[in-house]
Amino acid sequence: MKRQFLISILAAFLTASMLFAQQDWSKARQEIHDNIRLSASNLLAYPDPSETDVLTPAPKGYEPFYMSHYGRHGSRWLCGDGEYQDVLVPLRKAHDLGKLTATGERMLADVERFYLCCAKRAGDLTAVGERQHHRIGKRMTEHFPVIFGSKNSQVDARSTIVRRCIMSMMAECEELTAFNPRLAIHNDVGEVFQYYLAPAMPSDIRKAVKRRGNVVEEYRRKFIRPDRFIGSVFNDEAYVRDSVEQEALMRSVFNVCSNMQSHDEGVDMYCYFTEEECYDIWRANNVEWYTGYGACPLSDGKAPLRVGGLLRNFIETADTIVENRTFHGATLRFGHEVYVLPMATLMELGDAGVEVSDLDRLDYSWANYRIFAMASNIQLVFYRPKKGKKGDVLVKALLNEREVSLPGTPVTGPYYKWDDLRAYYLQKLGK
Repeated sequence: MKRQFLISILAAFLTASMLFAQQDWSKARQEIHDNIRLSASNLLAYPDPSETDVLTPAPKGYEPFYMSHYGRHGSRWLCGDGEYQDVLVPLRKAHDLGKLTATGERMLADVERFYLCCAKRAGDLTAVGERQHHRIGKRMTEHFPVIFGSKNSQVDARSTIVRRCIMSMMAECEELTAFNPRLAIHNDVGEVFQYYLAPAMPSDIRKAVKRRGNVVEEYRRKFIRPDRFIGSVFNDEAYVRDSVEQEALMRSVFNVCSNMQSHDEGVDMYCYFTEEECYDIWRANNVEWYTGYGACPLSDGKAPLRVGGLLRNFIETADTIVENRTFHGATLRFGHEVYVLPMATLMELGDAGVEVSDLDRLDYSWANYRIFAMASNIQLVFYRPKKGKKGDVLVKALLNEREVSLPGTPVTGPYYKWDDLRAYYLQKLGK
């Protein structure tokens, strides 16, 4: 009886300890617990808005007339064959030497089976990615029918020279045309647009980012613990010690695992990782993305200025449109996550521009997957008074089709004066 009582007390203590630990979880920890795929960082397949992501109606007497947009390509194959070889080469070698466990053999078989369909597809848009942009385009027309469905509506769509970006642009524009066959769409691709769609990093920004030093490697060592994973794959400790780059292999397998969600016939490889391991790898990747592209104090917050030309293009293009009382339409730009992320930071969309000094607790304030999943997008929507009424041009921002705050004080809800926002951004850009 006494033994049973002690067991009950111990069980209650352990349960309370687990609940207390869970209460101290960051929001990101809970989100990844609820959806392990979020741990994929930039390899996350686009999460469509839910029924709770309702857009705030336009202020009384206002209507939308223009959208300025930058979007990432949709889900893709891994960018290089080497990303698969980083997994296949060490596992094949260990297989030939009899050094794989049964789990290791299953892992190798999973990757080998999927690799058969990867030939000459590196970096290409997948069918999943194409559908993502079709859905985004369709929702654009549903949310803003006046912009895309007016008699004189026109769209200027431009893409970087990368195939997956071009294909993403075409998929989105197909939906706009399906909604309004009379819509005047101009698609364009060329090196001439690269300076703002996919800008090279200026030397001063490169130097600022370099000041982060070895922080990425430090946090990989700090957060990623490969012992259990490696032990489940290999059956010889001496062989592992002498011949396996343990952390690098674990991250390479996780990379392949994460990208499987970009394929209809992808292999579920999360079974090879514990939830904690997925979260730890994500935490290390989160630090890498934040210190390289976010408003990190280690680089004096300068990293986002790499897309200063893109933000300036938003402003200068809007300058040619906002005074035209008859214009309806959109400027669509298609590129990559390495520009969506700093652009969201530079524009201070929601929490994207937060400054965090304690990288140990970065996950409590900033999570990369909320910004730049596959097909991630920024939509700046412009509103003007309806015909016969007077007032300021207002804007609201959508990040991945969800309303987010902008710098400054809103007029109402998520709506801000464009003139105020324009002046703020130009000052930030040094003009």
